[in-house]
Amino acid sequence: MNQEEIKRMSVPELEALAQKIRERILDVVSRNGGHLSSTLGATDLIVAMHYVFDAGKDPFIFDVSHQSYAHKLLTGRWEAFETLRQFGGISGYTKPSESPYDYYVAGHSSTSVSLAVGAAKAIRLRGEEGERIPVVMIGDGAMSAGMVYEALNELGDRKYPAVIVLNDNEMSIAKPIGAISRILSQAMASPFYQKFKERTEKMLDHFPESARYMAKRMEEGIRMITPGILFEEMGLEYIGPVDGHDIAQLIETLETAKSMGKPVIVHAQTTKGKGYKIAEGYYEHWHGVGPFDKESGESLKKGGRPSATKVFSDKLCALAGEDETIVGVTAAMPSGTGMKQLMERFPERFWDVGIAEQHAVTSMGPLAKEGYKPFVAIYSTFLQRGYDQVIHDIALMNLPVAFAIDRAGIVGEDGETHQGAFDVSYLRTVPNMTLFAPRDDATLELAVEYAAQYPRPCAFRYPRGAMMLENGRYPATPFEAGRAEWLEREGEVLLVGYGNGVGRAVATADLLKERGIAAAVLDLRFVKPIDKAALEEAAGRFKRWYVFSDGAKMGGVASAIAEALMPETLEKVALYSFEYEDRFIPHGNTKQVEESMGLLPEQLAERIAKELQA
Repeated sequence: MNQEEIKRMSVPELEALAQKIRERILDVVSRNGGHLSSTLGATDLIVAMHYVFDAGKDPFIFDVSHQSYAHKLLTGRWEAFETLRQFGGISGYTKPSESPYDYYVAGHSSTSVSLAVGAAKAIRLRGEEGERIPVVMIGDGAMSAGMVYEALNELGDRKYPAVIVLNDNEMSIAKPIGAISRILSQAMASPFYQKFKERTEKMLDHFPESARYMAKRMEEGIRMITPGILFEEMGLEYIGPVDGHDIAQLIETLETAKSMGKPVIVHAQTTKGKGYKIAEGYYEHWHGVGPFDKESGESLKKGGRPSATKVFSDKLCALAGEDETIVGVTAAMPSGTGMKQLMERFPERFWDVGIAEQHAVTSMGPLAKEGYKPFVAIYSTFLQRGYDQVIHDIALMNLPVAFAIDRAGIVGEDGETHQGAFDVSYLRTVPNMTLFAPRDDATLELAVEYAAQYPRPCAFRYPRGAMMLENGRYPATPFEAGRAEWLEREGEVLLVGYGNGVGRAVATADLLKERGIAAAVLDLRFVKPIDKAALEEAAGRFKRWYVFSDGAKMGGVASAIAEALMPETLEKVALYSFEYEDRFIPHGNTKQVEESMGLLPEQLAERIAKELQA
């Protein structure tokens, strides 16, 4: 849709447009999966933003950007929206390479205000203030991260013009206090109030100090019964709360904020799932969904093997029932990490601290110091946000905190910002850290047991969805520090697997066998400390080694193997890595993404067979 067309619409036409957008989102997400409730709730806000601001000129910055679907639909991607989150299709997040209307890549939380500060600085340096203004949409959940307040602190101090739309869809920041609050909020949003306030402040400059003090106290008294005092005290103007589904009021409010030439918070209250009754309200299930039936809301996903997350969660829950020293934390992902059932069963010992990965990691250190056994259940991509804390607050103290790293490897439709590619590489360099990984469900249970009694920092990783290797193929043997395990001892070549990569190695070995090529398989189990004795033994028997791990090649498992081998041994071995190349991995169905990277077992078997024939 042309941006000028939107600006010529009447309010009833904009309301009809918002409804049409919601229907399109619901239709596509019900078939493709994606983020639903938050993006439906943000639709009216985004329509109003596009009416008031110039999306081709003003930086539109969406925090996380999972709620930006309406923005995509309003900026020329109506037909392409059919390919949402599909391989080769449009992303579920903002992506400048996809559209010039997407100002910045997003996927992780709480970066938007910092981006707005940077954009505002550039606008001032370019002499474009008054012509352009950064516009942010941030959810109330993202306000739990410290980075937001670091940025607000500078913004309030330097007074760069910016409009920050706070999309409050859970009433977690402030609840309006009845009719009085509603009336005050509407009054504070009016141009009359803002002009009156500005003129009064100028007039008071000429009054005696006692009169200025009394007037200031009166204004603060009024603001005390609105939720804006925090922002006002940081030097930011505050308007709200306003109804995030009243487009007429939103337009008036945003016009006022735009005209003020200051940093302004517009606090809008919205309903998650707006327009789809089944999902309206606070239902965590509807935040991110797979394909579902629109009429019933029932998932279309067929039952199958349990996810690695569920295996981890069930095992940790059982251990916590036996051992009261086991505690745990998650950072705003209780369902995604499987911590929800532990929080419900042991509410005094398991916590969700919100989007605060740094705090989550550091807060577990003193618990370990006091004799407890903390588990940090976290996605690989989000542990990146707590890396300094892993080093400074856990490893440096050599404290027995266990990091249960979920979503290790390719995560599929969420794409570049969420792929779990880097944890092996960035944790392997940390002193005192032990890294190990299970190959199937049974060894994942053993990994949880091992971590629960391990006396130093440790981390184990497992994938989104089910493990590749099914239970029962090989006996489940307990972990022993730094010990690898032979699964198949004889063959022409050696396949070395780590974690879920063992399943890929075994599948590849099966396909090689069909071609008449026998392959030995070694489950590395530990990448730090690594089993040097097993590697030296293998070097005496195999000249070609192929390494399978769902992680980055640079600094990854093959690198660890090469570093561990004696120089003279390394000269005798041809070492090949089937890990991820040095690039960001796109979104799409996991199998399609792996196929594009040449990582399906049939592709790997073909490569090995050709190399042996050469």
